[in-house]
Amino acid sequence: MADLTAAVAGIAREAGALALAKWRTDFRRWEKSPGNPVCEVDLEVDAMLRARLEALLPEAGWLSEETLDNAARLASERVWVVDPIDGTRDYVRGRPGWAVSIALVERGVPVIGVLDAPARDEVWIAERGNGATRNGASIRVANRDSLAGARVPADSLPRVDADLAMVPKPNSIALRIAMVAAGKADLVATVRWGHEWDVAAAALIATEAGATVSDAFGDPLAFNTHDARAFGVLAAAPGIHAAAVERLAERARAAV
Repeated sequence: MADLTAAVAGIAREAGALALAKWRTDFRRWEKSPGNPVCEVDLEVDAMLRARLEALLPEAGWLSEETLDNAARLASERVWVVDPIDGTRDYVRGRPGWAVSIALVERGVPVIGVLDAPARDEVWIAERGNGATRNGASIRVANRDSLAGARVPADSLPRVDADLAMVPKPNSIALRIAMVAAGKADLVATVRWGHEWDVAAAALIATEAGATVSDAFGDPLAFNTHDARAFGVLAAAPGIHAAAVERLAERARAAV
């Protein structure tokens, strides 16, 4: 597994370098739907990743934000779950809060997770059962047992959450979850439907760093599901996860 993880990290590094070379240049960009940007670099990185990762494990299925989904992946024991540029909004605006996200999922559980964020000089790697690293150094979630004062990557907070503390927020949800893994934030929560490719790699990184990761209701996340979605994600220091689930419960029920 260590050799496979190293190979995946190498491929992520190549993809990150490709994206970085075109960052802040003149490239085509458009919206797949209102508020959902995409650019030609997303598609180029996606094609590169698919070719390299499928060559690495020909038997593995494929699930990516920028590839038309194929139900054949559901029969695969192993599946690549990929977001070629997580945080496209920051990427097209010339901001550094984006990353290449690659996870290898085995029987519904991530076993390898890599985030390559070259504009931030960050590489996050996790292997199931073997911990998580940032730039080669082991990382660990913060030791927090009180929800009040918890650090949350956010641009603003609703009044009901005024007791939380905002920290700078990258557009990439994967990088926000990685901040929890490294003890740079205490809580990341979304209360909406989200896709597996947004969180698969980061969920493993956070879990291996000691965080508790669930959907918005506190239930375990599953991967390579039929519609490749879950309702929300909640990554937190273990001591505040239950309190965060309780605080979000009414909002989650109303939104679902």
